[in-house]
Amino acid sequence: MGCNLAIAGVTGAVGQEFLNILDERDFPFDSVKMLASNRSAGKKIEFKGKEYTIEELTKKSFSRVDIALFSAGASRSKEFASAAVKAGAVVVDNSSAFRMDADVPLVIPEINPQKIQENKVVIAYPNC
Repeated sequence: MGCNLAIAGVTGAVGQEFLNILDERDFPFDSVKMLASNRSAGKKIEFKGKEYTIEELTKKSFSRVDIALFSAGASRSKEFASAAVKAGAVVVDNSSAFRMDADVPLVIPEINPQKIQENKVVIAYPNC
């Protein structure tokens, strides 16, 4: 049994790398929302043999999402991460938006994975 994912910034280089890593590790998920700007909304993207339609990233994008991976830039993270948390998702942010926030753990999984336990709603990491 997997979780429900959302990837904000899926059309960018890091968003594509998120997909590669999820595929490489055979990460268990039940659903995935592909989110990007309104310019990319409606385009198709293939992942794990299935075609997905990219949706526009909005504050309503996170219904029934367990984990939201953000790589859409700091301003987009600041604008939309709270909506994801409010909807019940854990946010993993790749931007600089939360890196210096004392309440948000800066996690490097190979070095300090235990830091994840310090804040179970937003996790920052020091970029790609």
